[in-house]
Amino acid sequence: MLTQKLLFFVKVLSIIGMLLAVYLLWEQTTHSAFQPCRINDTLNCDAIISGAVAKTFGIPTPLYGLIGYIVIFFSAVFRKKKLLLGMATFGLSFCLWIAYRELFELHVICPVCIACQLIMTTIFSFSIVLLKIKPTPLMKDPHDKNK
Repeated sequence: MLTQKLLFFVKVLSIIGMLLAVYLLWEQTTHSAFQPCRINDTLNCDAIISGAVAKTFGIPTPLYGLIGYIVIFFSAVFRKKKLLLGMATFGLSFCLWIAYRELFELHVICPVCIACQLIMTTIFSFSIVLLKIKPTPLMKDPHDKNK
């Protein structure tokens, strides 16, 4: 029962993460005049939208988040706990790297990025708990090919 609840929450959180990543990607590609993320010079999403961390290895940074959240979602759907933990570990590391650059190099705080970091930290924590839960005969994974 705990496994099902945690996987449900991981799915919900990954969908929210996908929406946030799509928002940042949309802002980055359209450069619209309406920027709800721009609160002031310190609190804004400019670093991710058009600043120093807008691209990572030539690829839009929000695209990494979007792909990561999609993989996390399907890891939860198909109960691939090791893949889930691996992606959550990469995602959390990536989020922390972005946070470091924003805070200490650019001196800005991106509210959407903070939300993504909280989501990824929660998913990472849940994935550790999921990996520690030992399946009982009643909890057999329906997708497990080693029955």
